[in-house]
Amino acid sequence: MSEYKPLSPLASLIFASRWLQLPLYLGLIIAQCVYVFLFGKELWHLVTDARGLSEQKIMLIVLSLIDVVMISNLLVMVIVGGYETFVSRLRLQGHPDQPEWLSHVNASVLKVKLAMAIIGISSIHLLKTFIEAGQLGMPLCTPELIASKSLCSNFTRDGVLWQTIIHCVFILSAIGIAWTDKLMANGHSKPASAH
Repeated sequence: MSEYKPLSPLASLIFASRWLQLPLYLGLIIAQCVYVFLFGKELWHLVTDARGLSEQKIMLIVLSLIDVVMISNLLVMVIVGGYETFVSRLRLQGHPDQPEWLSHVNASVLKVKLAMAIIGISSIHLLKTFIEAGQLGMPLCTPELIASKSLCSNFTRDGVLWQTIIHCVFILSAIGIAWTDKLMANGHSKPASAH
């Protein structure tokens, strides 16, 4: 076991610069608090207005709640995984609440997990769009149309098409990231020693 050798002043300064990321992670914790408030607000709206809402509107609110939860999960992955990977160890070994994925987290694992989370969030948005797609072809919603309770659409055909294309690009990007990481892992694996 090698002994720790003190770093030169320049190396110490460069290594200590990783702590500049701490305010960024604290800011993401504040953003998570905002999402908790947003979740509570949407849930309250669902519970108090449930009798007057159509099934489609209830489904859209529930999808919005799921969307908030998935974004919150993404924030937790970035905060905990990023801090553990780039700033300092959390020393959670043996803690009963340690996330399973944190025991083997590194920059590559974090990239793939983030890509999968973004695809999940994009899927929820696309599903919400498809649910409302029945109103395509109607005039775009304006404050006047909404006030008069006229049928209108929040989407155009081009908008739905572009949202679908962007979602497919997210999927292809995630596949590319996972494939690249697999190639790199195979390239760095050591050949088995002959006995």
